[in-house]
Amino acid sequence: MKIKQVRNATLLVEFGGSRFLIDPFLAEKDTYPGIPGTVNDHIRNPRVELATPMEEILDVDAVIVTHTHEDHWDEAAIRIIPKDLPLFAQHEDDAALIREQGFTDVRLLRESTQFQQVTIIKAPGQHGSDEAISVMGDILGQVCGLVFQHIDERVLYVAGDTIWNQYVESNLEAYTPDVIVLNAGDAQVPGVGSIIMNTEDVKRVYDASPQATLIASHMETVNHCVLTRAELKAFSEKHGMTDRLVIPADNESYYSRLT
Repeated sequence: MKIKQVRNATLLVEFGGSRFLIDPFLAEKDTYPGIPGTVNDHIRNPRVELATPMEEILDVDAVIVTHTHEDHWDEAAIRIIPKDLPLFAQHEDDAALIREQGFTDVRLLRESTQFQQVTIIKAPGQHGSDEAISVMGDILGQVCGLVFQHIDERVLYVAGDTIWNQYVESNLEAYTPDVIVLNAGDAQVPGVGSIIMNTEDVKRVYDASPQATLIASHMETVNHCVLTRAELKAFSEKHGMTDRLVIPADNESYYSRLT
């Protein structure tokens, strides 16, 4: 497999002979206002330009949208991505919205979905604590992660916009992934705390998955992500996690081969 960190949670994944674009956030720097009610909402998004050429981003076999928050599925993506590309959504509400936006081959992720030679499993997550969901669940909404399987590949788990919780713990136990992508920017909402993983959440995944390499994503791009790559690197060094925690820059790739 090859996993390229494009920007924010946007990934290019080559797996089992197929190329996937995950959670495309494709606008130019400073296009959108900060997300209202979040930390640093005076800062415009995205905070950095794309470093990956658009022709490479669009050279894929399918698109996967884990949820339709603007930093995972934005107006630029809706405009730029070819409308006939196969596109997977987490549930019928998201699928209906994406069809309304002009896409003609929208498919639902299920417990086990086949695309070409790759099996994609929709894995549950939760976009914040139980308290956060009780206070603003209508805004945080439903999210999902993804497990990729293929006979000639290691198992890949893209956890999505979730904190450490029983869902993530169960996914690790059920699928024993070899490579795990974590949205680790510690996005913050005042009064409810982290709505994606922070340093302690990353360590919990590290400790629970001694067989796995972890890749940190969703960092340094949107206003409410307060954890920097440098801070996560320092935490990783302090806690002896550098052997299995990768913190890629935008446009940097990670490779894993089944041997």
